[in-house]
Amino acid sequence: MTEVDVRETGPGEDGDGLNCLMAQTTRGHRVLLAGLLGEIDLYPGQERVMAAIWENGPQSQNALARIVGIDVSTMTKSLQRLERSGFVRRSPCPTNRRVSIVDTTPEGDALRPRIERVLSEVHARMTRGLTPEQTDQLCSLLGVVRGNLCREVEPAAGPAGPIPLTGC
Repeated sequence: MTEVDVRETGPGEDGDGLNCLMAQTTRGHRVLLAGLLGEIDLYPGQERVMAAIWENGPQSQNALARIVGIDVSTMTKSLQRLERSGFVRRSPCPTNRRVSIVDTTPEGDALRPRIERVLSEVHARMTRGLTPEQTDQLCSLLGVVRGNLCREVEPAAGPAGPIPLTGC
């Protein structure tokens, strides 16, 4: 199949069409990530929440949702799980008691090297058989695709605002 064939394949496409390849790749990544994160008692996406706190310091739930690129209700569910596991704590903001500030616990901070190992393993498995140059090119191309999708989705904002595609 040529590059033109892949680009032009649409509805009813075979397993080599761009839509199918993207869906299969995304699903495979999620399954692999879920399996490896499950070994350290995390769900996919929670590693991004933890990283956002480590990189930005304690944050409100709303700020974390924006940083990670998910809606606030999804963030609430994720934080409830992380809190039950003892990895984060929420406390009232001193200046606005209606706002919760989220920070990591010592147990959560201890996860950092384990999460880094998981992400390194996922990266290694995804790029097996690729040269460093091919990996760089893949990242560049996926960045373009993500940018295209972000431009397509942003105008389709609903009552809660734009659908976030950030935080990757």
